[in-house]
Amino acid sequence: MVKRKRGWWLWRQEGRRPDLPVWAQGRFSPLTLRILAVNVLALAILVGSLLYMGHYQERLIASELNALLLQARLSASALGEGAVVIDEEERNILSPLLARLMIRRLVEATETRTRLFDLDDTLLADSRILLEHSGKIQTQELPPPEKPFWLTRLAMGPFDSIDRLLERRQFPAYQEEQIQRGDQYEIVKKALEGDPATQVWRMPKGGLLLAVAVPVQRYKQVLGAIMLSRPDTKVSAAMREVRLNILQIFGFTLLITVLLSLYLARAIARPIRLLALAAESVRQGQKKIMGLAGTASLLNPGAIPDLGARRDEIGDLSLALRDMTAALAKRIGAIENFAADVAHEIKNPLTSLRSAVETAERVQDPAMQRRLMLVIRDDVDRLDRLISDISNASRLDAELGRAEAEPVDVNQMLAALAGFYEAPDALDGEEPEGNVKVVLLPLPLQPLMVEGAEVRLVQVVQNLIANALSFSPPGGQVVVALAQDGDNAVITVDDEGPGIPENKLEAIFDRFYSERPKTEKFGIHSGLGLSISKQIVEAHHGRIWAENRKDSRGRTAGARFVVQLPRM
Repeated sequence: MVKRKRGWWLWRQEGRRPDLPVWAQGRFSPLTLRILAVNVLALAILVGSLLYMGHYQERLIASELNALLLQARLSASALGEGAVVIDEEERNILSPLLARLMIRRLVEATETRTRLFDLDDTLLADSRILLEHSGKIQTQELPPPEKPFWLTRLAMGPFDSIDRLLERRQFPAYQEEQIQRGDQYEIVKKALEGDPATQVWRMPKGGLLLAVAVPVQRYKQVLGAIMLSRPDTKVSAAMREVRLNILQIFGFTLLITVLLSLYLARAIARPIRLLALAAESVRQGQKKIMGLAGTASLLNPGAIPDLGARRDEIGDLSLALRDMTAALAKRIGAIENFAADVAHEIKNPLTSLRSAVETAERVQDPAMQRRLMLVIRDDVDRLDRLISDISNASRLDAELGRAEAEPVDVNQMLAALAGFYEAPDALDGEEPEGNVKVVLLPLPLQPLMVEGAEVRLVQVVQNLIANALSFSPPGGQVVVALAQDGDNAVITVDDEGPGIPENKLEAIFDRFYSERPKTEKFGIHSGLGLSISKQIVEAHHGRIWAENRKDSRGRTAGARFVVQLPRM
């Protein structure tokens, strides 16, 4: 079952069939076949419509009939002048002997068969019947002895069959009786009535027979009818030549179309196949990617082919997949590191809790037991805070991804926060420790707008202010300011504390890192506040960093946290 599924996946994703030999697999993907089919089909329809050439054949036939009709009129005029004699009743009649002699002379240089009928539908002369001492000899035109090239026969065979089918439906069959009479031919009947007529017949062995009939007149008196006929050799030759030329052009064009289609398919199908294989390899955790040189580890951006140099949609897709893989690898790495940090941080209070519980079982002194119970309660409270902070941090990415960005007025946001810290009731009735004041410097006159989630930006500033309050001395103040720096809105939070060690200015933003005042009770803070703030700011395409403020003597006057957000 697994083998069948894998084979089906190869056929759908790689364009390969598991039942084909290795050398035949993967050469023509379904996309390649579709490109070839579309391009060749359009060309074939165009060439097929050109090869039909029905109107072209009709024009050729009409031209040949006009030429034949002109020749027939000339012959009729000549016969009316030179082959007419007066019979015993003093009537103008056609002389069979003179007519035969004149007809032989008239058709010597042509391939036309000429027949002359009198008013009684009797055949007086036929250019194919020669009079000799031994009697009448009938001639017949033979086909040319040379045979066309086999490739020409192969190419023209289908069109000859189509022509025969169309001729069978369009033209009547030609039938010639052993004893010919004028009433056997409709065009002769019309000519004896004084009207020229034309006719196209279908020959039994293929091809057409073109015929015309005109009256032979003497002073407007109809004495007979002359009928000229010849096969459509010129029409067929012209049609065959045009079709051969079209087929030659079609063959050359088809070769170019196939080569260009294969190039286009290779330029599209192969990179897409490589990207699909790379994505499938990443999904399955395979280290070696089929069709690529070297190896690539799971979720390594190098596993996706770099096709950015193409500067087209496939190149954009390649870069997007590489960026997606890099982001996914970063996200998974962050999750793994976060899980390791969580396990480490939870292990400390659990170890302390376990030690306190084991000691409490052995201690009999009530005072010592009360102290151990206080330790246990502190550890439980620490675990509760830690788990709550971890839960909030783990949900942060998902919430930031789902949150819809909206315009945020930073001036109004900071003014509302300042009012929050000025009202003791807003802090659950508790004043900041040591009567530390939160001061908001005058805001810019022009509102500074940023795009993002206002609730999360408020959380960042609150974390920074809470951190500054914990480090500020009694009676000190925390100063919050807002300024414009080019295309950025810059928020600063200053305290009057001891500052931050120079080698810890970046480490303080790490998860679970805690550098707390010595007077603060251990375990109150989880060390996730600044890490969460950095995560939120970077999700808003901004920056956050810490620095130490200096007084006029160059001594540390406190810490400063800077948040830089791009303006709208």
